[in-house]
Amino acid sequence: MKLQLYVLRTVATRVLGAVLILMAILQILDLLEVTTDILDRGLGVGGVFYYAALRAPALFQQVAPLAVLAGGLFAFSQLARENAVVAMRAAGISGYRIVAMAVPVAIAVLALDALCAQVVSPRTDPTLSAWWAATTPAADRKAPVSRTFRAGEDLATAKEATANGARLTELTIYRRDKSGALTERVVAPSAEFKDGAWRLQAPVTTRYLGDRVEPMTAASATWPTALRPADVQALFADAPAPSAASARRALENGGSDRPQSFYATRLQTAFSGPLAALVMLLLSAPVAWANFRSGQGAVLLTLGLAAGLVFLVADGLLSALGESGALSPILAAWAAPLVFAALAVRAFVSLEG
Repeated sequence: MKLQLYVLRTVATRVLGAVLILMAILQILDLLEVTTDILDRGLGVGGVFYYAALRAPALFQQVAPLAVLAGGLFAFSQLARENAVVAMRAAGISGYRIVAMAVPVAIAVLALDALCAQVVSPRTDPTLSAWWAATTPAADRKAPVSRTFRAGEDLATAKEATANGARLTELTIYRRDKSGALTERVVAPSAEFKDGAWRLQAPVTTRYLGDRVEPMTAASATWPTALRPADVQALFADAPAPSAASARRALENGGSDRPQSFYATRLQTAFSGPLAALVMLLLSAPVAWANFRSGQGAVLLTLGLAAGLVFLVADGLLSALGESGALSPILAAWAAPLVFAALAVRAFVSLEG
């Protein structure tokens, strides 16, 4: 038990240190761009810390895989230099068990990464965007740009949405028949989500019946759609990164402004993405078998770091191909993690043998 805690503590402290260092670097670079703006707006030091806190979940998602790779390489190389691995193997403990002792660290990072991506960031990102927009000086505010999106079978454009996504302004809805011909257009100054439905204020409906055009007006009307405020938040975000829930809703006729392949791939990567932490730990594990006196340690350290970086590039490339529809979403999301995990297992099986 003490041996397991020793290995676990060694890996955990290195990974935690890598997380803190990488997040600090990204946070500093980010704050260098915005601190002046925050202070000019009169938000003070408190505004800087508030901005940094809201950015932290997104930054953790960026550094999590690299932190596990760097922490794993440092931890396993230390165990190898101290001959701790040799001593443990002499005591009858296999290399597989040594690696298994460190797996809880990767699982913890994996779980925290998934929590940030699926729960925390979908809440902090809209909050940050709304706060930033609300504190922008009037002279620097840009006119809102209309967004076009699909809501079920309807095509729609809206000029602006509130921070909570429950209100749309200058909404226009286009309805088409099965052949794609326009059959109806609804124009409303605003639409508000209340009691589970969208209420259109003073809508003007124009129906196209062959050569005839029939305009109609009403004080209010209900928009029958599966669109929800959370979908609107994702559609009007400055840098939208759909969570698993929003991607699934887009595939189920919720709000979408990208091809179906984009959301299908994002839905798959929501589950495969956090596994990068476990893959990185496996890629760093072969360093534990290194003989640093013969120079093998430097070679394995370099190969482990290179393999981790190649994995990130390959994973990003395959995901981009899946989002564009050039590759199956399942293959795009799962190919890189499975292939690189298999290569890592093959490497330390060969070293153990």
